Amino acid sequence: MLILGIDPGSRLTGYGVLDASTTTPRYVASGCIRIQADDLAQKLAQIYAGISELIAVHAPGEFAIEQVFMSKNADSALKLGQARGTAIVCAANHGLPVSEYGPRQIKQAVAGTGSADKAQVQHMVTAILGLDGTPQADAADALAIALTHAHARQGLLTAGSFGGHRRRRRGTSWRDFQP
Repeated sequence: MLILGIDPGSRLTGYGVLDASTTTPRYVASGCIRIQADDLAQKLAQIYAGISELIAVHAPGEFAIEQVFMSKNADSALKLGQARGTAIVCAANHGLPVSEYGPRQIKQAVAGTGSADKAQVQHMVTAILGLDGTPQADAADALAIALTHAHARQGLLTAGSFGGHRRRRRGTSWRDFQP
């Protein structure tokens, strides 16, 4: 079972693909969707198109994404929420179940502490997956999200105080629903 992890952003959207068909997740691919547009609608369209392409190329069976967290900058939080929503709609339109994880839960699952910084997450993702090089920060975050989901599938996570795990049921395209 392939897992597509997404770290959404309005300029860079990180992605990570893991094969979780065994007890030890295996690295498949990672990188960033680089958003070139200035207009918000076009940025969201590029995110949707990029994730659609990843789904077509890798054919994941599950989709994992980071939950929204509060930011001091309301404008940044709104843009992040819109990027997240676009990614979730893309996954749902492709029939993928969507799982969401809080930032602290992801850090706890990968680095052992909910207060880990980006460098610690990058280091641990590299070590856990046995990568030859360190992935870019957004790609490492996406791989961490996919790893967190792989652990959740194996029952290795607890909801505890680290943000909880929400899974949305597998859906069909919104086009299938009639009023």
